[in-house]
Amino acid sequence: MSEIFRIIGGERLAGRAEIPAAKNAVLPILAACLLTNDRVELENCPLLDDIGNMIRILEALGCRAARNGDKLTVWPAGANSHEMPDALSKLLRSSIFMMGPLLGRFRKASVTYPGGCEIGLRPIDLHLKGLRALGVEIREEHGRIYCDGSGMRAADVLLDFPSVGATENIMMAAVLVKGETVIRNAAREPEIADLQAFINAMGGRVSGAGSGIVRVKGVSGLHGAVYRPIPDRITAGTLLCAAAMTGGEIELAGARGDCMDAVLSKLREAGCVVDEAGEGVRLNAPARLRSVDVFTQPYPGFPTDMQAQLMALACVAEGT
Repeated sequence: MSEIFRIIGGERLAGRAEIPAAKNAVLPILAACLLTNDRVELENCPLLDDIGNMIRILEALGCRAARNGDKLTVWPAGANSHEMPDALSKLLRSSIFMMGPLLGRFRKASVTYPGGCEIGLRPIDLHLKGLRALGVEIREEHGRIYCDGSGMRAADVLLDFPSVGATENIMMAAVLVKGETVIRNAAREPEIADLQAFINAMGGRVSGAGSGIVRVKGVSGLHGAVYRPIPDRITAGTLLCAAAMTGGEIELAGARGDCMDAVLSKLREAGCVVDEAGEGVRLNAPARLRSVDVFTQPYPGFPTDMQAQLMALACVAEGT
């Protein structure tokens, strides 16, 4: 694959695009496949390195997986190891999502500190604190984390910060633990609600995702499922900004406006006409955009991952 992109600009962007499943929804869902022995099929999955690396991790743990177009199929029955390989763990930040499912399946986990993200340091202390609240004994040695979940129990967990990853890891760890686990100050991102929907599609009993308080009622086991993760709100927002900057008109099939309220609000404020009717989102840009003020915040606020796109849009808008 070429490492050079040549872009010939100066054109109005217009047309129709299909939005794939959100990477940040697919990754924890792939990890959650470890919670069942049955086949899982995931639809509309994009061909991305992070997703490919997560599949490699599952295979290293003993699962089988296959891709057919945009469909991923995982057979977790062969999973036979609770130890994450160092080299694979360091490939992507989301490898930490394996901790909760490994504890749920084997009641033990051995992982290295995750890699793959170059945007600052992202400590996993909230993950570890939440798992300790569930009765997991954790020992850290030479960059590796050893977890003993033989004494796992349901608990009331209060997060110091609404961390997406910590919320998801605790959810997955608690699914097969007897009793009701409550996660307070939980992150409210749509991807968490999607993980809840996936777990429930396999027979789990999770509720409250999106409200700030997530309740997990433990079950004795999960079955397989065919599931379509939510569309990628960041991909959709990026394409909408690109169309807006060039005075274009675009239709995004499959995009969910209800997951992008903060972004759509700013685009409307900038003068765009945005229509959420039907299965998708349409945008028609004005001849000249208006400037907008924005502050990034945890969901449902304006997402940090859309800040750069809106800054580029501001370069061609009137005002400051």
